[in-house]
Amino acid sequence: MKQLRVTASVDPDRAPAFFDLLANSPGITETRLLDWNTAADRDTVLYAIRGDATPFTEAAPEAPAVASVETATAGPEWTHALVEVRTAETETFDAVRRARSRPGLVVRKPIVYREGAMHFRVVGDPAPLQAALEAAPGGVDVEVESVGRFRGAPDAPVAALSDRQREAVEAALAAGYYDQPRGATHEDVADRLGCAPATASDHLQKAEAKLVRAALDDLRPR
Repeated sequence: MKQLRVTASVDPDRAPAFFDLLANSPGITETRLLDWNTAADRDTVLYAIRGDATPFTEAAPEAPAVASVETATAGPEWTHALVEVRTAETETFDAVRRARSRPGLVVRKPIVYREGAMHFRVVGDPAPLQAALEAAPGGVDVEVESVGRFRGAPDAPVAALSDRQREAVEAALAAGYYDQPRGATHEDVADRLGCAPATASDHLQKAEAKLVRAALDDLRPR
């Protein structure tokens, strides 16, 4: 079972108005789709908007396909928006909905909208994953950023590591590399891994970068 990290970029000339509000509004750093309730003809979606949500809250109620919008401030940085969307009226939104409904795969939340693109993770077997990618609508360019094995702990930062990077971190922990004061060197870690010190250092640096990104937000730009 695989996990893909996916970026779907939308042609600005073909982007629906509602998508534009989510991904391109001035002052908004990013919008996160947190949860989603599917009904027969419309969906209710909970978003978290980071930054100045004023452009979104003013324009979203008038956007095609939007049935209603309710917002609530969540501190100085975030605004929550509960939006009812008529899914059939916006192709991009409907494409995500269809992907979520495919047997054999799961589109994981959050879906992050940022700088004209959607960033998300998909878990499933190769055939339905490939079919979902091929079914992307016109004007949407889908790029698979990374492919890895789904380890069964979906939100654990360690799931971002390759097998060798995980071995390196485990060897470093066992050797005391992360103790204070430090009780081991790259050479000690390399001895445990059976590789050159430079290789051990490379594994650790890449693993540490992935762990930090995953702990903060595994859908940040890389």
